[in-house]
Amino acid sequence: MDEQKLRVFVAIAEELHFGRAADRLYLAQPHVSRSVRALEAELGAEVFRRTTRTVELTPAGTALLPHAHALLARTGEARAAVVAARDGRSGRVRISFAGPSAHVVVGQLARAVREQHPLVDLEFLPGRYGTAAVAELLGNESDLALARFAQPPVGVAGRSVARDRCVVAVPVGHRLAVADEVRIADFRDEPVVAFPESFGSAVRAMFVERCHAAGFAPRFAQSAPDSWTATALVSAGVGLHFTTASAIEHLPLEGVRVRQIADRLPAIDVFLTWRRDDDSPVLHRVLQTSWDVFPGDGAD
Repeated sequence: MDEQKLRVFVAIAEELHFGRAADRLYLAQPHVSRSVRALEAELGAEVFRRTTRTVELTPAGTALLPHAHALLARTGEARAAVVAARDGRSGRVRISFAGPSAHVVVGQLARAVREQHPLVDLEFLPGRYGTAAVAELLGNESDLALARFAQPPVGVAGRSVARDRCVVAVPVGHRLAVADEVRIADFRDEPVVAFPESFGSAVRAMFVERCHAAGFAPRFAQSAPDSWTATALVSAGVGLHFTTASAIEHLPLEGVRVRQIADRLPAIDVFLTWRRDDDSPVLHRVLQTSWDVFPGDGAD
């Protein structure tokens, strides 16, 4: 049963008049009559009892009517879903981000997308850092990435949406816990807790570069998979943790002191990045919303 036959059937069932049904559908009456005959032939049963004066549903037609309404409604829903996907009003966008340092930004974007585009499904992929997040993006394993860099990442489109500063987390009993500020030179011979190198963290890479510039290599005592674990290890006295202010500001810091870095360090920006050739309508809807939430500086 095609949609047109069902629409003709429903119109006649509701009007109980072929002529009025034809007018309602902007069709010629002979076409309406042919559609009914074709439907009845397909079903093997008459759906209308017709006389020169009246039209009424047969038992078969009465049985068909609710199903016809349901089928037409589902057809309409399917058409609306296709149009919404075509226009970017529905669909899925996968967003990768690091962890606590991105929670505020991710939350703000998610709320705005939900308010502006309720049919868009955001899939969150936490635990992605720096160059690894970009590689995942280029590998089509995500659609958007929020990651920290000292310079705009290469190979993707992106813009800065927030700025962060570097700090150091120190155990309360450590000699640096009472210092007003900490210098990179103070890390010499100190055990350090950090993310694994394979994570591609821009913060770790900058720390290593600055230590080398100061004439020493950092001593990584323990790797940690996330900021929660890193601060727990600091609290336990395992080592110092070079990080960003936003990464630890919402974490429990019992047994930990956060100290500022005295050295002049490059700014760490949070970049929202995406594939340059991605023409997904739903992605561009989300990107437009991101401009509303984070005007930024427009850097690309």
